[in-house]
Amino acid sequence: MENIFIWMQSTLGVSGETGGKLLSSLAAIILTGLLRWIIIFIVYQKTEDSHTRYRWRKGSLYTLSVILVFIVGRIWYEGFRDVSTYLGLLSAGVAIALRDVLTNFAGWIFIFVRQPFQVGDRIKIGHHTGDVIDLRIFQFTIMEIGEWVHADQHTGRIIHIPNGKIFAEPQINYTRGWFEYIWDELPVLVTFESNWQRAKEILEEIGRKHGGHLGTLAEKHMRQASGRLLTFRPHSEPVVYTSVEDCGVLLTIRYLCEPRKRRNTSNAIWEDVLTGFAEYDDIDFAYPTQRFYDNAAEGKAPLRPDAPKDGGP
Repeated sequence: MENIFIWMQSTLGVSGETGGKLLSSLAAIILTGLLRWIIIFIVYQKTEDSHTRYRWRKGSLYTLSVILVFIVGRIWYEGFRDVSTYLGLLSAGVAIALRDVLTNFAGWIFIFVRQPFQVGDRIKIGHHTGDVIDLRIFQFTIMEIGEWVHADQHTGRIIHIPNGKIFAEPQINYTRGWFEYIWDELPVLVTFESNWQRAKEILEEIGRKHGGHLGTLAEKHMRQASGRLLTFRPHSEPVVYTSVEDCGVLLTIRYLCEPRKRRNTSNAIWEDVLTGFAEYDDIDFAYPTQRFYDNAAEGKAPLRPDAPKDGGP
């Protein structure tokens, strides 16, 4: 060790005291890195769950980094023991110069304490929607969905968002919280001449087939959340609503689905609708078109122009 100090003095021009501090700091860094490697190794041996591994990687990095800062600071500064004094000297200048950085750091603390979302959640913040794939001290990363891709599927773009945005932008969590499902609606338009009552029965059966099993689970989640939040109990079973549009009778299927399976569920429902309607000759899809209507020939008899008026001959 003495030879090392002599070499550092002759080669680097540092004093023995400074050399000792450098070596102590290097030893602290190596030991901290070794400890983190051991922790990660043990976790990887115990579990194969990617979320658990990710949390341990990030948690060990942040925790040991903070400990390392205090150890190295204690080595180099005698007064570092008084943390309040140290922070007080820096706070005024740092708060002004690094306002955005501090806001992002505060956002990171808020995310880890309050947990409005975690890695793996599907969220919308501001105008951006996607799956959270990484959380860091100053920003989090999402895999974008939507935009030009329909039905909430990935676009392939990665978006890095500053943590401070959670204080300024509204956040929507699709997959976490008191309710883990979303309602989706599929509009099916049939002609006025179609047997819309039969079409509605077909759609109700299809809705129960693909969304009925989630009703019981949804009710359970709402009961569990009622002790923490003011929750409303909406109708959780699939339902078909009827309305009239310019081109025909609009039958809208409303059903529960899992957020990440919305497109697959929609695809399965549409295939069943096409198959079900094909079995009946009195059900036709409607679409915008132009036709000539002859009231004298097609209208209801009492409303035709040549129909006798009340009190007439």
